[in-house]
Amino acid sequence: MTQNIPAINMIATGQRITDLRVAAGMSVKDLQDVFGFNTPQSIYKWQHGTAMPTLDNLIVLAAVFGVAMDDIIVVDGEWLYAQSA
Repeated sequence: MTQNIPAINMIATGQRITDLRVAAGMSVKDLQDVFGFNTPQSIYKWQHGTAMPTLDNLIVLAAVFGVAMDDIIVVDGEWLYAQSA
């Protein structure tokens, strides 16, 4: 039985967050204000692919950018599985 388990590409996801932010005409400071963060560090970490937003924060990002969460997350690999007979 061979499985290829999908994994989130954090760097590509971070680039997607950056692209969506820019397309929305928002600055990092704007996103910082939306989330109520004291510093922009979390947003920079997301954008650089060194950290991922929490599920709650992904929901907010999707709403702010007007996209589905699946449009933010970049996944490598395909989900392959074998069914037992």
